[in-house]
Amino acid sequence: MDKVVASAAEAVADIPSGATLAVGGFGLCGIPSVLIDALLEAGVGDIEAVSNNCGVDDWGLGKLLMEKRIRRMVSSYVGENKEFARQYLSGELEVELTPQGTLAERMRAGGSGIPAFFTATGGGTQIAEGGLPWKYDADGNVAVASPPKETRVFDGREYVLEEAIVADFGLVRAWKGDRHGNLVFRDSARNFNPLAAMCGRLTIAEVEHLVEPGELDPNEVHTPGVYVQRVVALTPEQAVEKRIEKRTVTPRSTGEEN
Repeated sequence: MDKVVASAAEAVADIPSGATLAVGGFGLCGIPSVLIDALLEAGVGDIEAVSNNCGVDDWGLGKLLMEKRIRRMVSSYVGENKEFARQYLSGELEVELTPQGTLAERMRAGGSGIPAFFTATGGGTQIAEGGLPWKYDADGNVAVASPPKETRVFDGREYVLEEAIVADFGLVRAWKGDRHGNLVFRDSARNFNPLAAMCGRLTIAEVEHLVEPGELDPNEVHTPGVYVQRVVALTPEQAVEKRIEKRTVTPRSTGEEN
């Protein structure tokens, strides 16, 4: 089955306002930036986004955030996005902060048909006991707080029940992909992308290099095509455009070498 669509705009055309989106990426690595731009241009809003973080002020999910298109974030890291922090603290954005490993497993579980699982992470904290601020009001008071979660003791240690995440749509970026939707992620871009692809009921992948079926070594495929419904082939210009969240370099020495 050929899953390639002509453009990112066509790929996201049926994503409605109010949808829940699982979005790949970590920092600015592996972000489906072309699909995000297409959502922005389509005017989609009232989004609940499930992603490790929310990009930066002018890139990735940060673009949707700046336009007030995101209603709620389920993430583990505020990162370098000042607008994210501002909206959260001013009561404009609901945020469910989740431990990073727990978030990853909730997404994997959603794609595996596992409704919930127990983890030791968060035991004895507000993660389990409830009361984490999800949303503030305009005066800085907690308007919505996290509920308490079920806990159980196994071998003398407390574990917390975490529910799986299943999103309406998954948006991911892959290094290579074929027309059947089989995907290969490169280096650090193999972060939350396979998980976002798994937990989306309908997953859209933008790929930097589109190949024909049979050209990918099955042993190198990270996400099988069964999890992917649409593929968007990026242009060379789109594929090469990538951002660095924070560049750190060592100044050149100005002294003469001995």
